[in-house]
Amino acid sequence: MVLNGVRAVIKVLSFRAAVTQLSLTIAVGAISSAVIAGDSYSPNSDSTRTQLYWGDLHLHTSNSADAYTMGSRITPETAYRFARGEMVRAGNGMSVRPRYRHDFLAVSDHAEYLSVYRLLDAEDSRLKGWALGEDWLKLLRSDRMGELTMAFADAFQNPTPEKMTPPAVVSAAWQDAVATADRHNQPHLFTAFPAYEWTSTISGDNLHRVVLYREGRGYADQNVPFSSQDSNDPEDLWAAMARYESQVNGSVLAIPHNSNVSNGRMFAPQTLSGVPLSRTYAETRARWEPLLEVTQVKGDSETHPLLSPDDRYADFERWDEGNIALTAEKADWMFPQEYARSALAQGLRYRRSLGANPYQFGMIGATDSHTGYSAVSEDNFFGKFRSTEPSAERMFTKMAQVLNENWRLSASGLTGVWAKENTREALFDALQRKEVYATTGSRIQLRFFGGWDFTEDDLLAVPISTIGYQRGVPMGGTLTLSEPDTPGAAAPVFIVLAMKEPDGPDLHALQIVKGWIDEADEPQERVYDAALAGPSEVDGSASLRTVWVDPAFNADQDAVYYARVIEVPRQRWTTRDANFFGVQRPEQAPEYIQDRAYSSPIWYLGAMHP
Repeated sequence: MVLNGVRAVIKVLSFRAAVTQLSLTIAVGAISSAVIAGDSYSPNSDSTRTQLYWGDLHLHTSNSADAYTMGSRITPETAYRFARGEMVRAGNGMSVRPRYRHDFLAVSDHAEYLSVYRLLDAEDSRLKGWALGEDWLKLLRSDRMGELTMAFADAFQNPTPEKMTPPAVVSAAWQDAVATADRHNQPHLFTAFPAYEWTSTISGDNLHRVVLYREGRGYADQNVPFSSQDSNDPEDLWAAMARYESQVNGSVLAIPHNSNVSNGRMFAPQTLSGVPLSRTYAETRARWEPLLEVTQVKGDSETHPLLSPDDRYADFERWDEGNIALTAEKADWMFPQEYARSALAQGLRYRRSLGANPYQFGMIGATDSHTGYSAVSEDNFFGKFRSTEPSAERMFTKMAQVLNENWRLSASGLTGVWAKENTREALFDALQRKEVYATTGSRIQLRFFGGWDFTEDDLLAVPISTIGYQRGVPMGGTLTLSEPDTPGAAAPVFIVLAMKEPDGPDLHALQIVKGWIDEADEPQERVYDAALAGPSEVDGSASLRTVWVDPAFNADQDAVYYARVIEVPRQRWTTRDANFFGVQRPEQAPEYIQDRAYSSPIWYLGAMHP
């Protein structure tokens, strides 16, 4: 009995000890959970850290009138599927898929007559009784596409009330475009932006813009697109964008393209109405147009040999015969008002004279393809229109039968975006702050930071963005002196890193392009070789990196800097076509190409300016 009692006491004490131990364990566990919940095991979890996303912000489908009349029947649905990596059937019957899937896409069909030809062909009841549409349907049914194309061009360049699309059709077409983008938008996996193209063409001179929305249904679809038939003046487009943001509480931006075929209009020293640029104009343009599409299928708009005679890479994918319609030839005075590099320098001059810079833009690339396919590889180039999809004949014909020779088309381009995540909001915000860059088709990875105290040791930081964001600004940013009156201020220091496309050509050159305005109020430029893989153009490296200091820095002088990366030569699509189809490449068509990337600039604002 005594023994049993002792055992009972021991059991009770053991139980109490176990309960006490359990309580302590629960308490410690609670503390541990609290620590884990309030902290993160992952580096840079809060952070400003960004990732690189790839895509195309300028693509047309059969909903664009010119695409439809030139044979495209590819819908936005198919365009999104292709961009996401699916194999689809091209208009020429070939199977086609992209080399890499995109992270984002904007289907940006022309606002002018959006979906009209497709609806006419389907004899949609909403177009019955519209006299112009009935005339166009007759041309469509008799396959008189050349006449139909000319009729379309005349109608949107010379609008009259009877030429305007019935309002119900305009509204329905835009509602459908936004809804389609929303269906394909999958946050963190694939971003589909609502967008359209405003197609202002003055006397054949290009003033086109892509209008891009941050939000979808419930926002973008509340107002119909503002087309060039409403007004062909960019200032009226900006006013319409301002009304949209005010009424809908959404966000929108515009991206000009093909300044190279504007015959001097894109960066003219006066407005469309002939008034010299003002501070209000400069601030308004910078507000609504933070980006420039600097490269695409209709050539490259970075610079030109006439503007940059000392730049050995200036002669690249030139389209300099005339304006977009080839109705007027090019004159020498037009070139400074057409190319990005000269405009960036001119922007510094306007800041000096007006107190605001209208050309403080970042740079992107896009396709402007009208086939529905964002296909940019030299060995996977599917042209501009249906007639320029791969064939033995395509190099020897002209675009739309009357425009530039098809061999001039460029297999370009792409936009790289440094953003926190793959969502409309994060990507759009990165576009607005200009933390983006252009390539002519290759997926070259490019980082560009500017600061005051970067060193060679910083190149070893992983990730480099930790150093870049903490002690400097990324591409698209602005540097100023913290103590602007200090004489002999140190020069800005730039970190630049570039890596080749995974299965693409090696990189040959990593360059810094600088622009400024001299004491005589003239724009100046210089291209620096910041890093070279070797003395020969065929010398390449998988990656190039450097810390570069401006050797000619003047603290009192505004300056603009951007990075340019040049690949080693490889066969251009024209050479690949000649080999594939067994034909002779046109004599003027380049045999090789050196694809490249252009970062958005970093601006230095000198002490002498406000």
